[in-house]
Amino acid sequence: MATKNMYWANFLHVYQPPTQKEYWVKRVSEESYRKVFKGLLKSPNARLTLNITGVLLELLEKYECADVIEDLKKLVANGQIELTGSAKFHALLPFLPEAEIIRQIQLNEITLRKYFGADLKLKGFFPPEMAFSPKLLPILAKLGYEWIIVDEMSFPRGQEIHYDRIYEAAGKAKIKMFFRERRMSWVILSGQVGTGKLLVESLGSRLKKNEYLLTAMDGETFGHHRPGLENLLFEIYNSKLLAAKTISELPALFPKREAVTAQPATWALMEKDLQSKQPFSRWKDKGNSIHALQWKLTELALKTVEGAAKNPGYKKSRTLLDMALHSDQYWWASARPWWSIEMIERGAKDLMQSVKLLKPNTSEIKSAQARGQEYYNQILYTAFDWQRTGKVDQLSHKEDEDVRQRTDQNMPELPKAEIDKMVSELKKEMAAVVSHEEFERASQIRDRIAELNRYISSRAVKGKVKTSKPGSHEFKLAE
Repeated sequence: MATKNMYWANFLHVYQPPTQKEYWVKRVSEESYRKVFKGLLKSPNARLTLNITGVLLELLEKYECADVIEDLKKLVANGQIELTGSAKFHALLPFLPEAEIIRQIQLNEITLRKYFGADLKLKGFFPPEMAFSPKLLPILAKLGYEWIIVDEMSFPRGQEIHYDRIYEAAGKAKIKMFFRERRMSWVILSGQVGTGKLLVESLGSRLKKNEYLLTAMDGETFGHHRPGLENLLFEIYNSKLLAAKTISELPALFPKREAVTAQPATWALMEKDLQSKQPFSRWKDKGNSIHALQWKLTELALKTVEGAAKNPGYKKSRTLLDMALHSDQYWWASARPWWSIEMIERGAKDLMQSVKLLKPNTSEIKSAQARGQEYYNQILYTAFDWQRTGKVDQLSHKEDEDVRQRTDQNMPELPKAEIDKMVSELKKEMAAVVSHEEFERASQIRDRIAELNRYISSRAVKGKVKTSKPGSHEFKLAE
């Protein structure tokens, strides 16, 4: 099949935990969601696949950001955005019983159809954190999903991924599998490439092949985590060398099929996690005693609440448990390098409270409530002990070293002029936000400028900073 353009299927995931504060919902909406969605409305050729969790839709409505939802509705109606299914409260699905997986997915479907219409068709599925396990495939097939997006780390080790074909899960569950390209996703979300033109040109000979580029990242990256990065996103969309498509459009463009047996992984996975056979280590690390306690409390809550369907307190208990299963509490207990006692405590409290909301009318419930309290206490005692003794700093420092090493290995070698251009634009933006007394925002931009300047210095020391020739934008991405 001949094509004049390489196809680009871009996937964004937007989410806030159910415990998120009003301040942060409004801030992220202003810095990211509004900019991205309004920018898409101004770029009619731009298309992407989006996962927006049901809980975020409810938070946007609750905290007076309904205009974000309205812009999204327009984009869906225009065919510029296709929505996917997921777990409403961003639960880590591989560790839940099948009934809970189905419940989280169906709660999400109900919420999306409330906002986007009862006839909304969801073809694709995004497992939170791209946490994939083969157990998900028959469940998704039963629920009517046609495809799932996972990280390329889920691809069989030692085999090469080809982006000129569509992969299908081996076995009975005929689910198409789309593998996120880690390297190009990182190149975009890192903001290390100064312009959309440069980034597209970095694809080199791939631009002339009949292939698709499949990138995926958090939507909050654009404008919130990285100020000004939304401009790069739209520069890429405006490129004449890439034809933007939704993921669901790819099967019709690429008729070749190949069966694949995917392995457990997440999009936060590092090679060392595979070597230690811990694909979900940031949420369930066998060496992390806080994780062990969190999952004991989780399992206690699931077993107790589901076994008490006739209890007078069941409805409130069940509702709280649905929310309490969000993945953030485990992530922030990893100390790799993310750490937050506030998030750890809130997650443990909600799990414990979901059990305590039941009326203690049996010895089993009374015992579960006592054990839930004990698990909660142990989680908090251990977390404070880790912080006091310096264990958190030790774990975080080691992880930072690993991340820096991986970053350096994948750092694109850019023309210095392009980096200077990025710094100049960021300085203008910093001056603008300072004039509005948005000093915290200004500090974020300052840190980004410092990061780019360190990049220039490190490349100069290693002899890797390339000076661009007049009219030349050639550079090489590190292998």
